[in-house]
Amino acid sequence: MQKNVLEYLESGALINQPEKPAITFNGESITFRDLHGQASALGTLIAERTEDIKKPIAVFLPKSIETVIADLAILYSGNFYTNLDEKSPPERLRRLLENINPCLIVTSASSVDLLCEAGAERDRILKIDEIDFSKLQSNDSILNERRRTVIDTDPLCLINTSGSTGTPKSVILNHRSTIDFIDWCTDHFEFSSHDEFGSLSPLYFDIYTLELYISLFKGSTIHLIPEQTAAFPAKLVEYLEEKKITFIFWVPTIMVNIGNLGLLDSNRLQSLKRVFFAGEVFPTKHLNMWRRALPQATFVNLYGPIEITVDCTYYIFDREFNDDSPIPIGFPCRNSDVFIIDEDDKLISDGRIGELCVRGSSLAMGYYNNPEQTSKAFVQNPLNRNYPELIYRTGDLVHRNEFGEIMFDGRKDFQIKHLGYRIELAEIENAVLAIDEIRNACVLYHQEKKAITLVFEASDSLTVKSIRTVLQNRLPKYMLPTAFFEVSEMPRNPNGKIDRQQLAIQYTT
Repeated sequence: MQKNVLEYLESGALINQPEKPAITFNGESITFRDLHGQASALGTLIAERTEDIKKPIAVFLPKSIETVIADLAILYSGNFYTNLDEKSPPERLRRLLENINPCLIVTSASSVDLLCEAGAERDRILKIDEIDFSKLQSNDSILNERRRTVIDTDPLCLINTSGSTGTPKSVILNHRSTIDFIDWCTDHFEFSSHDEFGSLSPLYFDIYTLELYISLFKGSTIHLIPEQTAAFPAKLVEYLEEKKITFIFWVPTIMVNIGNLGLLDSNRLQSLKRVFFAGEVFPTKHLNMWRRALPQATFVNLYGPIEITVDCTYYIFDREFNDDSPIPIGFPCRNSDVFIIDEDDKLISDGRIGELCVRGSSLAMGYYNNPEQTSKAFVQNPLNRNYPELIYRTGDLVHRNEFGEIMFDGRKDFQIKHLGYRIELAEIENAVLAIDEIRNACVLYHQEKKAITLVFEASDSLTVKSIRTVLQNRLPKYMLPTAFFEVSEMPRNPNGKIDRQQLAIQYTT
């Protein structure tokens, strides 16, 4: 039985596709053979630098081939990695390092002073750009001894996310949960060495987990899309065509922008065979643009909070949806179970709305160095009083439709009580986004003013009055926005999602 994700590389691409490019970036590439050689050699150096094992090692590098090498090297050393955002504000970086306390940080020489100012110790910093890999040797004896003690329930990586208290949380994923998810994904969607991945997300985002380990398993090439390309939709589409990308797994926002700009016209992106998306609701109107333009592609909506190993539900689009119809998050992935409970922790088996809960091997191990928050989020299954069984309460509200598919209804904390009514802001957003001229929208609630606030991007021909007129035919009066703000472009967080927190500060405080 497989117990370490490194076996994907060693028994997969390294055997079957050793000379195939594993990663490409900015005109450079590395084969699977060289990726293995450099990662194991760097892993030996890391093992010689620190006696620690099964400890976090941070990677503070931009999106690059070197980041992938560093991640695998850390695993070869018997430790686990955490990729940090090199653009993190100094105070956030300081708090992250304080919480994680990495035994080593892999970075570049140019970032050393910044890390030291954030509290890192110089003797715990390894500068990857000063390493001559041609002279670096792997020591299998050291690596095998390190790896011998690592089992499948040991940590694989930390993924850092925001915390409600202002202190970042670091979610712990292990080898077993990742192997479980990757095996399901490759079985279900039949990836192969012929696939070319267009990697848009930052490498500290969990989408990278799927991309990396499927690539190592099947010999698919990952094309790391440069930021200067990702920032411009037209260049991004050209990149996908140039590289003959067959698979993307993106946050929907950039796909919305591509659709708005008409970049799907003229029979483009015909190499795309699979289009996965996750992280936020994809407006159905824009999804339909993509589906009409790419009839050869399979479209899949995946869902899973950061506390789950990548995702726990999926929906393969096999029927048509009207532009104003919500889309399902579907059904549980293999070996994950999801269920819906009401406010009294009772199981909901009909179509009523309740909180989605997850159980199974897909659950993260908890939050690193944060037992208090872990115990609040990962709790005993209220439906099972007979033996210990942890579940994750997502805080997401869902229901099952007439097909048995799970439908996302919004966050518990996006649910408001306005004029005596309980309202899901996501429902209002869905109605707004169905308006042809609306490019993007975010609905917020101003608690003191009791105002439903709409922030939107739109074409010049659209007025607030016309928005009101359309929404009056789609929403009850008590759900109509009472404050409207047009912006030229929505602010984004590092993961590419609409930055709701920034909008809330600007428009509801």
